[in-house]
Amino acid sequence: MINVFLLLGSNLGDRRLFINQAIKLIADDIAPVLKASSLYETQAWGKNDAPDYLNQVVALQTGLSPQNVLERILHIENMLGRRRQEKWGSRTIDIDILFYGQEIVNEPALHIPHPELHKRRFTLEPLAEIAPEFVHPLLNKNILQIKSELKDDLIVKKL
Repeated sequence: MINVFLLLGSNLGDRRLFINQAIKLIADDIAPVLKASSLYETQAWGKNDAPDYLNQVVALQTGLSPQNVLERILHIENMLGRRRQEKWGSRTIDIDILFYGQEIVNEPALHIPHPELHKRRFTLEPLAEIAPEFVHPLLNKNILQIKSELKDDLIVKKL
């Protein structure tokens, strides 16, 4: 079994409901959630005029391949009304694979570790809450070290 960390985000509709529904579907279709961070309210990243997000990081263990996890995540997003119309556009739910154990995956549709996670406070705050000592396989630093070097100044509030 591989330790997997997922970032969930929502900035449309009942954000808390979409995140809770996503967690239930992840548990049903991928693996039970073993740890979940607090919910964080964050300013939109990359598109400043969008509504604020709720974000949460969850940890699970699965025997599924990274590609299979991605396939199931995309299905869950679709079930919850996710529409991909513009880069960084608002969404009912967004689920990103942050880490798949210590594996490094570079494929056209899948990059693990998530290539932007070390630049994003909305990712690192909840991740540091549940996995502060986890070591990034490319940066060879733990999450707390990466967070301490962060330049991102977007407001991220724990709820």
